[in-house]
Amino acid sequence: MTYKAIALTAALSGLAATGALAADLGPLVSPAELDTALAAEDAPKVLDIRGDAYADGHIAGAVSAPYGLFRGPDENPGATVPVDQLETTYEKLGLEPDAPVVIVAQGDTDTDFGAAARVYWTLKSSGFTELSILNGGAQAWVNTGLPLSKDAVTPEPTELSISWNDAWTAETPEVADVVDGGHEAVLLDARPAPFFEGKKAHAAAAKPGTLPGAQSYPYTQFFQSGATAIGQISDVQALKASLGVTEGEEIVSFCNTGHWAATNWFALSEMAGIENVKLYPGSMVEYSQTGRDMQNAPGLFQNLLNQVTGGN
Repeated sequence: MTYKAIALTAALSGLAATGALAADLGPLVSPAELDTALAAEDAPKVLDIRGDAYADGHIAGAVSAPYGLFRGPDENPGATVPVDQLETTYEKLGLEPDAPVVIVAQGDTDTDFGAAARVYWTLKSSGFTELSILNGGAQAWVNTGLPLSKDAVTPEPTELSISWNDAWTAETPEVADVVDGGHEAVLLDARPAPFFEGKKAHAAAAKPGTLPGAQSYPYTQFFQSGATAIGQISDVQALKASLGVTEGEEIVSFCNTGHWAATNWFALSEMAGIENVKLYPGSMVEYSQTGRDMQNAPGLFQNLLNQVTGGN
């Protein structure tokens, strides 16, 4: 399938900072805006999701929260983490649902943005309301000339009672209902074309292919060539037209494991403000394991060959 290119600007920030309060940050924040916010009384909590790279240098005051804390098991990496497990993680990280949080990924490649977007989606679905992503990640912070610290931060634990809001979630039964025609939604495949075409597959997928009736809508269209910071959406109406959706129509974003798809979800839901956009967390790895028919699924020999390749 073809898709229309979306007009993007090269700007890094989502909203201009008018003050030092984290509440002004919006879903995207530039390094300069975050630097200003961190000097304020109402400074945001910075979650560094990079893992081992945290020890090599991080934004001063940032808490280490490796991406793996927000991911499922090896056989289904995109599966949502059980709510009680998430609650324990949030408590150990010292988080409060009504306090501002900024998520920081590495930012070496455009795929890194998907990690930040997936964590953002998880936190939002858990009831957190003041969320931002550092656009371009830690690399953009360094490139701006801002300093790093090697002082590890031990957060003061909190006590929480978390529940999951499934307003932004589409699980396998719901997706299967869409495929079967029992429920209407636009299915957007965020993966690069070879995955959509069944020429590549994630190592944990039972077979290559895509959801029947899905559109190819690669996450990369939201990035300028070679950029690791997501571009601004300059024309929301053009974006909606490219999707072919009517007002309020449900959109389901998927990929292999809900990583690349999180970028599309973030761009459509949080940046463009389109309502009723959902993420299919388990995505094609989970769906392929159900034994249901898939579109663009290759024959047995090609399927075995495809198992040596992977993706998100």
